[in-house]
Amino acid sequence: MALRGKVKNSLDEARMLMLGAQVLLGFQYRAFFEKGYEKLGPAERALEIAALFALLLTLLLLFLPPARHCIVEHGRDTARFHRFVMTVMGVALLPFALGLSFELAVAGNRIAGAPGGAASGAIALAAALGLWYGHFARKDRQQDEEPEDAVEETPLEHKIVEVLTEARILLPGAQALLGFQLAMVLMESFSQLPHPVQLVHLVSLGFVALATVVLMSPAAYHRIVERGRDTERFHAFASRMVLVALALLGPGFAGDLHVVLRRAGYERSALPVAAATLAVFYTAWFGAMLLLRRRRSGEPRTRPA
Repeated sequence: MALRGKVKNSLDEARMLMLGAQVLLGFQYRAFFEKGYEKLGPAERALEIAALFALLLTLLLLFLPPARHCIVEHGRDTARFHRFVMTVMGVALLPFALGLSFELAVAGNRIAGAPGGAASGAIALAAALGLWYGHFARKDRQQDEEPEDAVEETPLEHKIVEVLTEARILLPGAQALLGFQLAMVLMESFSQLPHPVQLVHLVSLGFVALATVVLMSPAAYHRIVERGRDTERFHAFASRMVLVALALLGPGFAGDLHVVLRRAGYERSALPVAAATLAVFYTAWFGAMLLLRRRRSGEPRTRPA
């Protein structure tokens, strides 16, 4: 298979993983504001917090390929980028499996007691790890064919397909949080938060709503400005919108993490943890990618695949 086909498939697979994670991520934020949260014991509350951080780590990892493709590769299909996407997805499955198992442990504990909770979490984790990582034990696994520095000439229409796929990777994450944010203001528990915390939520809601608008803007641009034609101008616009959306989603997720931690009773640590989370997001999505682009710009031009 040509390199461009491998890159497209890997991005489609990342999108599938994001679609799988979005429902759990949206629920995880909302869980802290449900009436049943007050009835959870200390261990169950700790599992809820751990599940939220595991899913945020999953989201951070899944948003790395769009950032790298736009900033470092400029939309080109390279063997390094393909391997990067495959590695990121392999790593992202682990925190997703942990978050899912933590949630099932809480659900099992509420229904069948501690033994049921432990069994539910353990079975879910074992199934996920076995089905997602057990394939590494296969002896008939395919090996990489392209040299690490291979670069394939990427047609414009293929670049556009890929950048739109990358926008669709980000969009479910934005939708998951936006739905929670809009519903949360109608919950009784939200009205019990201090007014400054409610304002943080409002600002976070604004960031995520704007990110959603930004991610949908390439479709309008393509239809109205380009009349459906594939142009370099459209590819550049769509790539910029992906990066702008990443910049907006960071404070959106971190801001409502602060709100959730305040709701969970972590008044002192809520702000520094949320600020550190935002710093990690920006460092991974922008700082590391800009540094990699600078390092790659000094390398000799790579050979075609």
